[in-house]
Amino acid sequence: MIAPVQPLPTPRRPLSERLDKSPRELSALDDVGLLARETLGERVTAELRALLVAGKLAPGEKLSLRRVAEALGVSMMPVREAVSRLAADKALEVLPGRAVRVPVLTRDQFRELTRLRLVVEGFAAEEAARRGSIEDFSRIETCEAAFRLAASADPPDAAAAVAANRDLHFALYEAAAMPSLVEMIERLWLKAGPILNLDMRDEPRRLMGGSAMLAHADLVAALKQRDPAAARAALETDIAAAAAHIEELGRLAIANEPSS
Repeated sequence: MIAPVQPLPTPRRPLSERLDKSPRELSALDDVGLLARETLGERVTAELRALLVAGKLAPGEKLSLRRVAEALGVSMMPVREAVSRLAADKALEVLPGRAVRVPVLTRDQFRELTRLRLVVEGFAAEEAARRGSIEDFSRIETCEAAFRLAASADPPDAAAAVAANRDLHFALYEAAAMPSLVEMIERLWLKAGPILNLDMRDEPRRLMGGSAMLAHADLVAALKQRDPAAARAALETDIAAAAAHIEELGRLAIANEPSS
């Protein structure tokens, strides 16, 4: 569910600055607060990015710009601005007739994305094992426990498992203490999140004692031992197993053929 975007408070200029003028120069404009640097377009972009990364928008799903605007309580202009930014990142695509949808990856695109994730996210896991704090590891372990609880329920709580999986991965990447690296990974998840989480939501086999649960447990154990190689291996196992399962299900588009 998209929460309405709340306007940021705009700070007024210091009184000394507003009064350092002759009476003739004073006007109503002196009582106007400074504009916040973050625009509505940027904030709408952040909301849509979060939905994509969390897998709450599925591959091929079409977005109604009017519905997005109504849900966020903004005009159409910032929504169009956000869509343009995300389309530039290839996280959304604009179809003929200005329809907007979440892209459906081809097999080659998905394989390339998976290779990049193995390199970049694997490096983040190594750095987390080296540089993460006790608090970082405790947060990751909490996420792992939440995932295990949701995945082992009867029936599995897919929504809770998807959320815990996302939280676990990004708690891990943030433990590497490299903000630019986290930004890079988020850009990869903008494309990967929809298909990864659709797979996890729709396929109970991925949750009921599956590879993700085992890989997460191995990851937590490696972090406790501060073993970078083992942490990377556990994460790579998690990524590779998910990718293989998605390919097996045939949910990827055929190259050079537009999906319906």
